[in-house]
Amino acid sequence: MSRRRYVARGVPGGYRIWDNRGRRWWGDLYELCPDDLLTELNGQADGQRITSLMKRYRAVKR
Repeated sequence: MSRRRYVARGVPGGYRIWDNRGRRWWGDLYELCPDDLLTELNGQADGQRITSLMKRYRAVKR
């Protein structure tokens, strides 16, 4: 059984995305994990789609 590359993990203050292959945090800290991002992480986990979702939510935070 292979592990997923990206997973959302709860951390103090919200959620972060963990990259299993790179073994590091990826992206920003989110107080609430957006539903479509979480669905993508738990489903197909397409890197390009995850990146586009992260860019969209990063822009909204500003």
